[in-house]
Amino acid sequence: MGDRWAVEVDRGICIGSGMCVNHAPDGFALDSARQSRPSAPETDANEQVLAAAEGCPVEAITITLAGSGEAVFPPEE
Repeated sequence: MGDRWAVEVDRGICIGSGMCVNHAPDGFALDSARQSRPSAPETDANEQVLAAAEGCPVEAITITLAGSGEAVFPPEE
C-alpha cells in the first residue's frame, strides 16, 4: 500500500494562476473566484500533485503524509 497525502491550499495567498490544475487536473480545481482547492482532502501519493505544489508560483500548496502530518512539500528544513 502506498502513501496517502493530505493536500491543502492556503486560499489567503492563492492567486488563481491555474498552474496546479495544469499539472494535476484530477487533483485540483479552481472555484468561481478562481481560487484553487484540492479535489479531495486526501489522495494517493503521485507525481502530478507534487509537481503542482512545486510549481505553484506563490507556494500556496502544502502536502503532508495523511495520518502522521509529516511534511512532504515544502520539506521541513
